[in-house]
Amino acid sequence: MALLVRTWNLFHGNAVPPERRAYLRQMIELVTADDPDVVCLQEAPVWALRHLASWSGMHAIGAVGVQPVLHSADLGRWITELHHGILRSAVTGEGLATLVAHRHAVAEQRRDPVGPNRVLLGVQLDGGPFVGNFHVTGGAVAKEQFAQVVELAQRDAVVLAGDVNLRPPYDLAGFSEPLADSIDQILVRRLPSTAPVAWPTERRRVDGRLLSDHAPVEATVG
Repeated sequence: MALLVRTWNLFHGNAVPPERRAYLRQMIELVTADDPDVVCLQEAPVWALRHLASWSGMHAIGAVGVQPVLHSADLGRWITELHHGILRSAVTGEGLATLVAHRHAVAEQRRDPVGPNRVLLGVQLDGGPFVGNFHVTGGAVAKEQFAQVVELAQRDAVVLAGDVNLRPPYDLAGFSEPLADSIDQILVRRLPSTAPVAWPTERRRVDGRLLSDHAPVEATVG
C-alpha cells in the first residue's frame, strides 16, 4: 500500500509577510486538493481543530500542545482576528492535526508529551504504518525533545512527519535519510519510501500570496 504523506507547518494560517487576516482554510484546501493519504499539520490554532474534517474532506485527529491563554479557543480566535500577523498564537493556543483519507481506517490514536506544551500525535493506520506528527521546541531543548519523539516511535513500520526545529544530520539509526538543510521532515522506518521533497515556492502561492513561512514536504511511503 503506497501512501502519499505530507507535512506542513501552517504558521498559524499566516502569509509571508504576515497580514492582518489569515488564510487557514485556503491552506487546508490547497494541501489536500489532490487527495493525499496522510497530511500532518503543525501550528494550527486550537479553534481550527474542529473544522479540519469539513475543510479537508478527511478524518481529522487533533492534539493540543499550547492551551488558549483565555481558556476559550473561540474567544482567542476573535481577538486574533484583530491582526493575525501580530497576534499569531498569542491567545489562540497551538495544536497538531493529522488528516487521514477516508479510504484508510484509524486503528489507534496516541498523544504523548515530549516536553512542555509539546506532544507526539500518533495515529496507527489499520494495516499500515504508525504515523507520528510532532513539532519540537526550537533552541537548546530541540535535540532532547526530538530524541523523545524518536524513542516513542519505536515500532515496526513508522512514519515521523513534522517540524524538528533542527537541521540534519540527526542521530536516526534505522530511519530514512532526512531532507537536506530542512527543519521539516518525513522520516521512515522499515518501509520503502521516496526521498522527501519540499514544495517549490510557487506551489504554495495563491492569488499572489505566499502561504506560511514553511513549505510542505512530501514523500511516498510503502
